Amino acid sequence: MEHIKLRYLPAKLHNSPDEIPEAVGAALSELAPECEQLFVAYGDCGTAGKLDAVLAQFGATRLKGAHCYAFYAGVENFNTLHDAEPGTFYLTDYLARQFETLVYRPLGLDRHPELLESYFSNYTRLLYLAQSDDAGLEAKARDAAKRLGLRFERISTGFGALETGIRAAASKEAAPCTK
Repeated sequence: MEHIKLRYLPAKLHNSPDEIPEAVGAALSELAPECEQLFVAYGDCGTAGKLDAVLAQFGATRLKGAHCYAFYAGVENFNTLHDAEPGTFYLTDYLARQFETLVYRPLGLDRHPELLESYFSNYTRLLYLAQSDDAGLEAKARDAAKRLGLRFERISTGFGALETGIRAAASKEAAPCTK
């Protein structure tokens, strides 16, 4: 797979979506001279279209959907789930595994539990979009729901469009990245 180069960006960018376009742009600037085709495994991720503007500058494409939740669950299915219960807090395997580090502590709930009501009063459920069948991760997701005072639900999604999107991008005929 010499025609593929990967760049990983810090997951914590999702806590500051306004920083995502610049970070993705920097990665694309580095890769563009070396690679004929550029694919970004992100949804819009709260950038309000700013990520798409950066991608257009480089002729890059991305996964369809507003969030990773949409490409795991399928865009239409996610929209149906969201419309049925807008007050849903979503977890993926990664977020279940890193709940303390990426959600609880950054929101200050470890230091100021009184903020829980302010942050989550409009939420009714935590929906765990499970990519794997891991009982340990499900237990973590259930614990997160309990800590947030939300009803727990689980849907098995697998990797959805993330897997198919990456496979499709990887299978396209492209010259090898040169550096």
